[in-house]
Amino acid sequence: MKIGILSRNARLYSTKRLKEAAAERGHTVRVVDFTRCYMNITSHRPQVLLAGTALQFDAIIPRIGASHTFYGTAVVRQFEMMGTYSLNTSQAISRARDKLRALQLLAREGIGLPVTGFARSTKDIQGLIKLVGGAPLIIKLLEGTQGIGVVLTETDKAAESVMAAFSQLDANILVQEFIKEAEGADIRAFVIGDKVVASMMRQGPRGEFRSNLHRGGKATRVRLTPEERSTAVRSAKKLGLRVAGVDMLRSNHGPVVMEVNSSPGLEGIETTSGKDVAGAIIEYLEKNAKRGKTKDRIQG
Repeated sequence: MKIGILSRNARLYSTKRLKEAAAERGHTVRVVDFTRCYMNITSHRPQVLLAGTALQFDAIIPRIGASHTFYGTAVVRQFEMMGTYSLNTSQAISRARDKLRALQLLAREGIGLPVTGFARSTKDIQGLIKLVGGAPLIIKLLEGTQGIGVVLTETDKAAESVMAAFSQLDANILVQEFIKEAEGADIRAFVIGDKVVASMMRQGPRGEFRSNLHRGGKATRVRLTPEERSTAVRSAKKLGLRVAGVDMLRSNHGPVVMEVNSSPGLEGIETTSGKDVAGAIIEYLEKNAKRGKTKDRIQG
């Protein structure tokens, strides 16, 4: 196959591993900076071009960063119009990046979530705090990534102050119950197709409730329960993602999903689990990539 990896940086671990895995299996692979691409929007011959040359691939692997979601998904969508198979569709990427929409879809499916509130106005902050069970609680910027824009507030008064401050920034915020029993640890389940191929537990540093590896968290191997595996697969499937990193907390009432990532990193999960996740992704493409198989049938 001729495979295109849409990534802004060919030196990133995930991009390099995907390229290596594809080449090892005999495929022709090219890394393309999607922000440099431009598109010919036409009825009969849609094109994606780079430096004056039209790009043609049998399949693409989108590695779209959060700050480039709009343009990145536009490029993916253009490839889909050309009949190119995308590992994750443009709609699925957009769906997962919209945290509120993703939570609403997961809730409709009956998947375990932290009690979550969302509001624009600050006129009834007390009502919102009461909705999620009171302090301590988590306040998140809707557009935040890698633990940025996430605040733990220990008291109702502190929660009121943080929400009032965020509202001054004209920011959309989510308010969630604090899962104390998780003790600063979460689980990343790496889903490909209909199964979890690797997993790890991430533990935040002492005194830090966020477990992101970018913030100094440590990763260890973890054995998932059948319920956790099922939750991860159902979550990815409900958002239409063929490949996803599903982040969960272990609560007293079972696994609760915090986020579903459409471009999960490979370094932490491969190093911790010892699994060839990049190879599993390429194997999935080999079995499933068919020209014209670009439709997204998820409702919502």
